[in-house]
Amino acid sequence: MMKKIILFTASILTFILFCSCNTKQKDTLGQKSETKAKLMWVDATANIHRFNNKDTIDFYLHKLNELGFTDVVVDIRPISGHVLYDSKYAPKLTEWNGKSILYTFDYLGYFIEKAHKEGMRVQASMNTFVAGHNYVNRGIIYEDNKSDWASVVYPPSEDRKFIPITEEKQKYSAMVNPVNEEFQEYILNLFAEVAEKYPKLDGIILDRVRYDGFTADFSELSRQKFEEYIGKKLDKYPDDIYLWKKDTQGNFYPERGKYFLQWVEWRSQVIHDFMVKARNKIKSVNPDLSFGDYTGAWYPTYFEVGVNFASKDYDPSKEYDWATPTYKNTGYAELIDLFTVGNYYTTITIEDYLEKNPAVKNETDMHAQSSLWYCVEGSCQNLRNIMGENKFIGGILADQFYDNPEGLTESIKMNLQESDGVMIFDIVHIIDKNLWDYVEKGMLHASDNP
Repeated sequence: MMKKIILFTASILTFILFCSCNTKQKDTLGQKSETKAKLMWVDATANIHRFNNKDTIDFYLHKLNELGFTDVVVDIRPISGHVLYDSKYAPKLTEWNGKSILYTFDYLGYFIEKAHKEGMRVQASMNTFVAGHNYVNRGIIYEDNKSDWASVVYPPSEDRKFIPITEEKQKYSAMVNPVNEEFQEYILNLFAEVAEKYPKLDGIILDRVRYDGFTADFSELSRQKFEEYIGKKLDKYPDDIYLWKKDTQGNFYPERGKYFLQWVEWRSQVIHDFMVKARNKIKSVNPDLSFGDYTGAWYPTYFEVGVNFASKDYDPSKEYDWATPTYKNTGYAELIDLFTVGNYYTTITIEDYLEKNPAVKNETDMHAQSSLWYCVEGSCQNLRNIMGENKFIGGILADQFYDNPEGLTESIKMNLQESDGVMIFDIVHIIDKNLWDYVEKGMLHASDNP
């Protein structure tokens, strides 16, 4: 009886959140709500040296406005865990790539001031469950004696060996364990600090709100929390989750243990519950601040990173063998005001995909994949199904089109046609390769009908 009461209460709360989120999503679009959202991302470390003066910010914000962009996404917490503003919690980024960074003005504050004069909104991007850069051994995990925050990885091998993610040098992101309550409190304080420090900010977009990948996290803390979740002690760990074995070609594959499906569900529940905390924390400071999220669009494999961004009305267990019937309760689409997904594919149309049939391996995929999810048009159509009535904005990784700039134009047009907007990552690629004409062609030929 108690479980039924809890589930009923949770359903009521979800319904309330759904109504308030979708209402707020319309409100936060502000003066350009009649058009589809068009976002340009300004990555922190890739752009800080160029954009650390007012004239450059003025020039590019005016250019973006003339091209029809509605929002600029200003990254203020890169994967190193440093920040680009004065914080009482986190160290400020003062050097990158061997060059010092001199702050002569409030970086984010000036973006807000200038963008608003141009009639544009500003979203502050904050990397979440990451605190170090493995390629250069930099970040708060390395510098502030916070090594216990680092995710513990179970890499493919025959010896069941666990290692800290800081030893996986082929991965640039030193991800943290999402279930670590000390880190959760730390990052939530940063969200609240930004919301309070910048009352005129339009929104906060969380990035990397996920586990590192399929192989993480296998710390003793995760074992303890998972055992609490299922109400049982594990006889064998990690075998009860999965065991690495070799196929006939000598390639490693995970042989599922008896609690594999519950493990997948639990990890997704961890992320869902954090998203509730994050939304509540931000809204408690500024209820009008948009709560945003960026994630990869490849839903069929995104369970590998503990993420279920679908609507609670969508039941993945009807299509995927990794989902329990209760996995759908971990969906968090209704929590998000501004949702951006990475349609990071160079094949644009379904027709083109069927002709070329490329195998695609994204950053968080264990293996290359082949399906209609892996083209922009097919991705958007599938996302409509799992997102239900919730809006989503299709994202583009601009450097994928260095050798085919016309593809950038077509991707912009397709995302604007099939999703609720477009987000381009990152402005540095557009500037360095002078892709502005291709951006303009995509923006001008797309419909603005919401």
